[in-house]
Amino acid sequence: MRAGARHPHWLHRGLVVGFWALALCVAVLSLMPIAYLPPPVFSLWDKAQHALAFAALAALGLLAYPRRPWRLAVGLLAFGGAIELAQAATGWRYGEWGDWLADAVGLVVGSALAWRTWHRRAPPPRCTPAASPRGGTPGL
Repeated sequence: MRAGARHPHWLHRGLVVGFWALALCVAVLSLMPIAYLPPPVFSLWDKAQHALAFAALAALGLLAYPRRPWRLAVGLLAFGGAIELAQAATGWRYGEWGDWLADAVGLVVGSALAWRTWHRRAPPPRCTPAASPRGGTPGL
């Protein structure tokens, strides 16, 4: 086995650990009392935070689990909904369906970023003489 053959395994492991660590951070920050959070920068800051968090979760999650994109998307939407329900139950936070919509927008943006990153890494297909429609040397 070559020395560099382990790199994809460690990279994948790092993506998986990073995804779950980010999910934990999102859950903790989402349920933290408002008094401990920084003041909003602009009026839509809350929605922007939701969209950014779920864009990062989607991108990292799709890079960590590329074979299960729909399962990940449904799981992240359920995670966002559960956070909103938990916020409504805390007494110090407010669950809003608009936040869940911002989660969904972030999910779409993060998925597009991950897809673009994933497809940019793949090598372009090569045209070989056997694959050429004329069967001869390409370009002649």
